[in-house]
Amino acid sequence: MADPFVTYAAGEPFPGKIGRTAETSTPAWPGRPQPPAGAPNVVMIVLDDVGYGQLSAFGGLCETPNLDRLAANGLRYSNFQTTALCSPTRGCLLTGRNHHSLGLGAITELSMGYPGLNGTMGFEHGFISEVLVEQGYNTFAVGKWHLTPSQETTPAGPFNRWPIARGFEGFYGFLGGDTDQFHPDLVHDNHYVPQPSTPAEGYHLNVDLADRAISYIADAHSSAPDKPFFLWFATGTGHAPHQVESQWIEPYKGAFDSGWDEYRKIVFERQRELGLLAPGTELSERDPDVEPWDSLTEDAKRMYARQMEVYAGFITQTDFHIGRVLDAIEATGESENTLVIAVSDNGASAEGGEHGTRNEGMFFNLAPQTLEDNLEVIEEWGSENTFNHYAWGWAWAGDTPFRRWKRETYRGGITDPCIISWPAGISARGEVRHQYAHAIDMVPTLLEAIGIEAPEKIRGVLQSQVQGVSLLPTFDNADAEDRHRTQYFEMFGHRSIYHEGWKAVCPYPGPSLAEGTERGHPFGTFLTEAILDKLEAEDWELYDLVADPSECRNIAAEHPERLAELRALWWEEAEKYNVLPLASGDIGRLTARRPAVGGAQKVVKLNPGGAPLPFTGAPRVYNRAHAVVAQLSIPEGGAEGVLISHGNRHGGYAVFVAEGHLTYVHNYLGLRNFTVRSDQPLPSGEYEVRMEFKPTGGPNFFEGRGSPAEVRLFVDGEQVGFGELPYTVPNLFATTGVSCGYAAFDTIDPSAYEPPFAFTGTIRALEVDLTGEAVTNPVAEIAALLAEQ
Repeated sequence: MADPFVTYAAGEPFPGKIGRTAETSTPAWPGRPQPPAGAPNVVMIVLDDVGYGQLSAFGGLCETPNLDRLAANGLRYSNFQTTALCSPTRGCLLTGRNHHSLGLGAITELSMGYPGLNGTMGFEHGFISEVLVEQGYNTFAVGKWHLTPSQETTPAGPFNRWPIARGFEGFYGFLGGDTDQFHPDLVHDNHYVPQPSTPAEGYHLNVDLADRAISYIADAHSSAPDKPFFLWFATGTGHAPHQVESQWIEPYKGAFDSGWDEYRKIVFERQRELGLLAPGTELSERDPDVEPWDSLTEDAKRMYARQMEVYAGFITQTDFHIGRVLDAIEATGESENTLVIAVSDNGASAEGGEHGTRNEGMFFNLAPQTLEDNLEVIEEWGSENTFNHYAWGWAWAGDTPFRRWKRETYRGGITDPCIISWPAGISARGEVRHQYAHAIDMVPTLLEAIGIEAPEKIRGVLQSQVQGVSLLPTFDNADAEDRHRTQYFEMFGHRSIYHEGWKAVCPYPGPSLAEGTERGHPFGTFLTEAILDKLEAEDWELYDLVADPSECRNIAAEHPERLAELRALWWEEAEKYNVLPLASGDIGRLTARRPAVGGAQKVVKLNPGGAPLPFTGAPRVYNRAHAVVAQLSIPEGGAEGVLISHGNRHGGYAVFVAEGHLTYVHNYLGLRNFTVRSDQPLPSGEYEVRMEFKPTGGPNFFEGRGSPAEVRLFVDGEQVGFGELPYTVPNLFATTGVSCGYAAFDTIDPSAYEPPFAFTGTIRALEVDLTGEAVTNPVAEIAALLAEQ
């Protein structure tokens, strides 16, 4: 039925008639944006740290029947590239611009004060959500975001770079890089919210995210069934922690007992059968960092096989909930005209190290990750009691047929699965496309598919040029020419350049960690001018990707002129897209201070019962004297509960009252808890309690141990408890923040209390005093400086 109303756009003259009364006047209404006729719904599914050879849709051994049906009903893109890291790729997917152009040279938590590295996406780089909402679309973001400057993710904002301000009408998910799947740090629109149920009640984040996506779609459809929508659906899978309900793990029991070497052989053959591999593709050689499976002990095999069983279960569970969202779209009758793009953001992750880890926080604290520690929790692997990550042998296998992994710009780090399905717009079914593509190509593809141009301005801001190219010509033409002819890559100093079938790579710290150490710059080494000069002179490699798609044969010596051309082209692209200065991903970059919204506070006053602070905005208490001071009112009969909680069961500290006693717990990376308890129960009444933490030595970063310390507890100035901590967390508690008056995320000590354990008395005020000096370890610092030379 035709719209009976006369409408007009903003800025146009009123087309009606204004008389002295309504009797002699003709109405007209301000118009709303209308999408082009037949505009499709758009769903972008973004997986995390999922390698090229993991999903069954790409030959992997993690069963993904719902992604398989998308591929069978659409196209697999076998030559799709990302940036090698999550935030940068997500920025590319949502804007169509290169990651350094956006200021996303790395994840937002590693920002630096340079245009290509500051983690602050300018408004001149419009999001596809901002474009589509002005074209009459509903826009929803569900899941991982990781695109807001880390220092702007507190309840103080500013909120202009949160999802709601970047064109999304609804957001439900988490703002950071990862989160606990059983105890997530959730945000709804512009505020932090508690999870709706507990793990004991069946809670898992993927269930929650799918529920929310389904409700967004169904609610909008019921009110405006002809209005198209854009859904950004970004699970945390398969980033650590690899946590999933046990019923998803059990079907994989024994499936990976043959190990990662056999896995690669099987997957390589499956990929060939699917037509994913170009002629001449070889299975890349053994990675020098990965031990042959047959050389491992039986305990190691048992542990590593279990790690992959859990990961596979996590992937399959995620696929099930993706299927629920797809089924919900089908239930509305909209699946035929829904364009679905499913990708991963980078290659499989090696951040679990050689043995894997029961707690990813050990990686960020440089703590030794041992097989023995892992075996202690083999039966709990993947539960809420681990923040687990598999061994890097599985990352290498997960990127079959390519070499290396996430964070590096060999193809194992940057070539990822990509599926595009649009029944109404793509006649091809189950076919493979081999054209070169990159994450920046998704926005121009969507714009052309919908039938709109990139806007000149968004909300009055002149827009930068979209830097990708449309893949639309490939939808129904397998032989369409490659339109994406040149692409630079850089991540933490690891560089490469693709140009018309050729690729040059300058690996940093080396082609492998072992080789980087041999060359004098082991993992974590600060990238200096002297090292860069050496890399430029000696370390560039050259590959002919047409003849050698898996980068097996370095032919730099045979083609020095070609290599010189590509090296020069890399520097040209680097200047063009704000890549410089080059910077490594050392631990100092993670813990460096950045401009805080509230300034550098020496005394942080927390709001009892209020919204939590994310870990990036939490008081930094590591290796420094500090105190927690609270003004309490305790009723007759006593009180209990959390006064302050920072972190979770995988690392952190808490001050709380349990069984009447004032208690301090320091959780060292989920491995050991140190507890200090008051001698006597707290009396009723009003008084001040105080916890003082005093370092008694310097941290030993090489062993992953922070300062030893003395902890004292006081009530109205009188000491009531004392304890010694032999070591503490050195750099970073779990990637969850701090809350006051309750445990917003999880318990610090599962044996002492369950979250939220809200305080039943009254906290009149609470502050964290950071006026104490930080301590250092001069011996360790000198050793670190020497290692950087």
